[in-house]
Amino acid sequence: MSRPLRIDYPNAWHHVMNRARRGADLFVDKADYQQFINLLKETADLYNVRVAAFCLMPTHYHLMVQTPDANLARCMRHLNGVYTQRYNICHGCDGTLFRGRYKSILVDADSYVLQLVRYIHRNPLKASLAKRLDQYAWSSHKGYLSKAKKWNWLYKDFVLQMLTVQTSSQIRIYKQFMAQEQDENLVRVFERKNQPSILGSEVFISWIKDRFFKKKMDKEVPASKKLAPNLDTIISEVCRYYEVRPAYLKAVRRGVENEPRDVAIYLVRSMRADHLMKIGAKFGLNRYSSVSSVVMRVKTRLQKDRKFKERIGDIERIILKSQTKT
Repeated sequence: MSRPLRIDYPNAWHHVMNRARRGADLFVDKADYQQFINLLKETADLYNVRVAAFCLMPTHYHLMVQTPDANLARCMRHLNGVYTQRYNICHGCDGTLFRGRYKSILVDADSYVLQLVRYIHRNPLKASLAKRLDQYAWSSHKGYLSKAKKWNWLYKDFVLQMLTVQTSSQIRIYKQFMAQEQDENLVRVFERKNQPSILGSEVFISWIKDRFFKKKMDKEVPASKKLAPNLDTIISEVCRYYEVRPAYLKAVRRGVENEPRDVAIYLVRSMRADHLMKIGAKFGLNRYSSVSSVVMRVKTRLQKDRKFKERIGDIERIILKSQTKT
């Protein structure tokens, strides 16, 4: 199984999900639900994670969290691991409880936090587990309606202030917001088999690409390619830098070096990790070995030619800068 793409940074927002394996129940009785909530509070305190919303369903859970210390992976390892241990002890079981690694979506707070809180809290209605939201005991919805101190651990003020800064009106406006139907585009995102790793505006996604794609490029993480620059962007910026037309990148003459073509091929391979055959088709090369030879030739030259290395560095920076504008 390929590893999921994980991106975290201080104060990042994440929608996190996990479910029991083989369609089994993750929560068998009320004690299980309460134990998970207690553990969630314990984990939030232990790892300084802000829980803005949660909903526990019979076979899975949803969380909306912010990570001031950029430690989502450590937090989730504790939450899932300890719950599995306690569940197994209580029910006389052994082995793995969850279907696999937790799923997480990096969220643009300005665009989607409010919508996701509503989506999480309305899950019981969609599953016909309750006719009204306030009838469902195992979500944080009741915490948003309550001023009791027992809910002080819930990071709800941030969400309520997004609705209105007038504290006297927050609960009323929150109820109105929750009564509205879900955004259909958001629902379709969560109904897809392959959900995105990032959810946000084009500006937010471009910022994430610019900041993280080099660190996250990994052949074991297929989703990391979504952070990489567009292939056509790489080609256009190489052409602009060398002042040549795209057709020139397909020109091959025996014994004559075509530096723009070689650089473009190298950057497509290093920045996008595209397959050699795919790169070859783009540049008019019929054999993957020809592409491999170009990449190796550029790598060898990078070690010996300082000015050449500087040129490639300049082009990479131009590509990354252009990516944030698209």
